[in-house]
This record gives sequence, structure tokens and C-alpha cells, in this order.
Amino acid sequence: MRHLKNAVATAAAGLGLAAALGTAPVAVAAPAPAAPSASSTIAAYNGSGENAAANRAFLDAVMKSVAEKRAANPGIKAVTVTYDASGAPSFRSQIANSTQIWNSSVSNVQLQEGSGADFTYREGNDPRGSYASTDGHGRGYIFLDYAQNQQYDSTRVTTHETGHVLGLPDNYSGPCSELMSGGGPGPSCTNAQPDANERARVNQLWQNGLASLARSAS
Repeated sequence: MRHLKNAVATAAAGLGLAAALGTAPVAVAAPAPAAPSASSTIAAYNGSGENAAANRAFLDAVMKSVAEKRAANPGIKAVTVTYDASGAPSFRSQIANSTQIWNSSVSNVQLQEGSGADFTYREGNDPRGSYASTDGHGRGYIFLDYAQNQQYDSTRVTTHETGHVLGLPDNYSGPCSELMSGGGPGPSCTNAQPDANERARVNQLWQNGLASLARSAS
């Protein structure tokens, strides 16, 4: 979707984050402005470029917040990352679908709605589209833009954005079968499932993250 904005140091995360595609509009609580043409939006996704450092910043921020959990529970096999969806009531079903998709796809990290959230979901109108943002202190949020989620498949948008929380970068040149290809494949792509490489990458990142947290806690 857009750029990861670090409150300490703003970092672009690529508008293609929320490049969830599809043609069926999504009902939202508030009226959305007229959506831009598909061609212009896709061009913006592909032209925004990838900022690996920004994506990594979000992953590092979330991992900081789970360090205490790991220290308190050194025997855990997977890190549980909690989120708060109360700020995005129009997208509760898409967020639930995204959570189910990721939890069934990876084993070293699991998402769970709950208190003391590591990150939150928000909704609204933003000309930049949807994006993931971190404050650099173990907290962050995913912003879901109304117009963009009407134009593209909303579950793909949400699952794609959540992929950034888990450490995945955009790859706009990838096929529709690759979740993080964002808007590259065009608006007909509605795939919301990470492919085998993406699943393996998340498991690897969080396995390494667990090892790092274990070392820092010892």
C-alpha cells in the first residue's frame, strides 16, 4: 500500500503494500471518495519502490514488544503477536480472514486479537492508500484506506499489509500467486494467500527472532 512511516524517522514502505487487488467493492462504514482509475493506482504502487529498511523497522519494532513475552516464557515454541482491530470496525471480517490465513500458513509466530496489542488496525481516507507504520518503540499500526479497499480485493490488501508486520518486503514484479507482489499483477488478482517462499521466509525470520530474543533474555 504505501509507505511505512516511522514516527522517529519517517521511512517509505511502498504504496504497493496494500496492493490487494480485485474488482468487488467492500462495504465500509463511512462513504469513500471516488476511487482513482485502476491504471493510475497500479502505476503508483509499482512506482513507489521498496524500502527494505522500513519494512525491517516494523518487524524490529514488533519484536521489541514481544521480547518481554519471550523472557517470561522461555519455553514457548511460537511468539504470539497481539493486535487491536477496534479502530477498523469496517474491516473486521477481512482482519479475521487475514489472521486465519497467516496462522494457518506459519508456525513460529501467531496472530491473536487481545489487550496490550503489539500493533493496531485503523481505517479512514488517505490519498496515500493503505500502509503499515511503526513508532520505533515496539508499537505500530496498519492503516486501511476506504477507496483503495473498494477498488482492490480487501482481504488481499489486509493480508498483504499484515505480511509487512511479519517482516516481508514488497515484490511488485512477482506473480499473482505471490502475496507481496501487491498491485503488480493488476486488479484482477484476488489471491490473499502467501506462497511457499513467503511462508518459509516468515518462519525463518521468527525462528531467528526467537533465538535472538532468547540470547538477549539470558
